[in-house]
Amino acid sequence: MSSPTPQSRRQFLAQVTTLAAAAPLLGRDYGPNAAPVRYPEPDVVVLDPAFARYKIGQSPIERLHTGMYWAEGPAWHGGGRFLVWSDIPNDVQLRWLQDDARVSTFRSPARHSNGNTFDREGRQISFEHGNRRVVRYENDGGLTVLADKFEGKPLNAPNDGVVHPDGSVWFTDPGYGSMGNFEGHKGERVLKEAVYRIDPAGKIEKMFDDVDKPNGLCFSPDYKKVYVADSGRPRNIRVYDVNGARTANGREFTNLKLTVAGKELSGGPDGIRCDRDGNVWSSAGWAGAGYDGVHIFSPEGKRIGQIILPEICSNLCFGGPRRNRVFMTASRSLYAVHTEALGAHWC
Repeated sequence: MSSPTPQSRRQFLAQVTTLAAAAPLLGRDYGPNAAPVRYPEPDVVVLDPAFARYKIGQSPIERLHTGMYWAEGPAWHGGGRFLVWSDIPNDVQLRWLQDDARVSTFRSPARHSNGNTFDREGRQISFEHGNRRVVRYENDGGLTVLADKFEGKPLNAPNDGVVHPDGSVWFTDPGYGSMGNFEGHKGERVLKEAVYRIDPAGKIEKMFDDVDKPNGLCFSPDYKKVYVADSGRPRNIRVYDVNGARTANGREFTNLKLTVAGKELSGGPDGIRCDRDGNVWSSAGWAGAGYDGVHIFSPEGKRIGQIILPEICSNLCFGGPRRNRVFMTASRSLYAVHTEALGAHWC
C-alpha cells in the first residue's frame, strides 16, 4: 500500500474551511451582537444535488423579530408589501413592513387566530382558535364569518387554510385551540378532525377525515393535488388528487423521519407550501438541534434540503417582491432567507 500524498498547509486550511462552511452551526446566536457567519450560509443544507440550485450562498438566514409566545400563520400581502402573522397566546396579529422592517401590532384582539392567508381580492382570511371559526376581513373594514359550524355542530378550532382559484377556501380543523386555554378556549370537541371546503356560495363540505391531526395545507402548482400535514400520528404528509370539488386517492407523500448524528429523529410537520417546481417545503420541529426548521421534499417525496433553525418551526410562506423569500415562524421568532425557489402561490 502506498503512503498518502502529504498535504500542503494551504490545502489543509482550504479543506478545513470548506468543511466548516458546510457544517450547520448548532447553537447559533442570532442576537444583535452575534458574530458574522461565513458564506455560504451553513444552515441552508443541500442534502441532494436537486436542491443545490435553490440555495443562494450569500443569502443569510435572518431573524427579523422575536418575543412572541408562539408564532404561526405567516402570509404575504403583495400589494401592501407586508407580512402578517399570529402570536396565538398573546391574541394578536403582527405585521412586518418590507419598506423599513418595522414590526407593529396589526390586529388586537385577534381571537387567537392561527393560520392566515389572502384571497385573490387581497382580503385577509384567518382561522381562529378562540371563536372556532373561519373569518374574512373585508376591504371596507368589515368582517364576514365564513364558517363556524358543520352540520349544525361547532368546529373544533380551525388551524390553517388555502384559497383555490375557483374561489373556495379549504381549511383544516384539528382542534388544538380547544384543547386548553393557552392558544384558545378549552371546550368540547364534537366533530372528528377533518379537512373542509367552503364553496364560493358559502356551503361547507367535508373533503376527508382520514388524518389524525390535519394541520398545514397547500396545493400543488397546478392545483391538481392537495397536501396536508398530519402532526398527530404517524407524523407525515399526505397527498390527495383534486378533481373540482372532490378529492381521491389519499396516500402518504412522505414521513418526517431523519437520522441526525446517528440517531433517528421523528419530529412533526406543521405548515407546508409548494414552490413552482412542485417541491414541498414543510416546517418541522419537536425533535431537537439539527432537525428543527424547514425540510424540503422533491415532488416524489424525497428529502432534498433543510433550513436549520435554533427554534421549533411552526409555519412558512413565500413572499417578497419576487416571491422567493421564505418567511418562517419559529416558536418565539420570525426568520427569513432568500432562495432561488419561487412560491407556487402567493399565500
